[in-house]
Amino acid sequence: MKRNTWQREAVREALDETSGFISAQALHSALHASGSPIGLATVYRALGDLASRGEADSLQSPDGEALYRACSSTGHHHHLICRNCGLTVEIEASEVEAWAKGVAAEHGFTQAAHVVDVFGLCAECTERAAAEADPASRRG
Repeated sequence: MKRNTWQREAVREALDETSGFISAQALHSALHASGSPIGLATVYRALGDLASRGEADSLQSPDGEALYRACSSTGHHHHLICRNCGLTVEIEASEVEAWAKGVAAEHGFTQAAHVVDVFGLCAECTERAAAEADPASRRG
């Protein structure tokens, strides 16, 4: 069991204050902007520890970057994530669970695990994009 240092607690608090997923570098920048002296390597370590304990969600963005967010659900879950603003909604996906278990069994796999996160645009970002694309909305 790792001890809870002030650095880990600062990272946890910063993550709690962040909506949606954030990269370690962006979280490090936010901490520094607020006056924290925490180093980037410490932020990476703390986020890794929080994710391994189930206190933070971790996923890989479509660009391949590791992203983190404070976990509000203790059980296995999935996410809907806005590519534009980062809005994240935790979802249950029983159909995905059944499919993953069935496909694994069909191929002789046991103890299969999976990660399913769905990236798209939230309603607000979709509306904003449609308004920006509509030439009539730019007339004044």
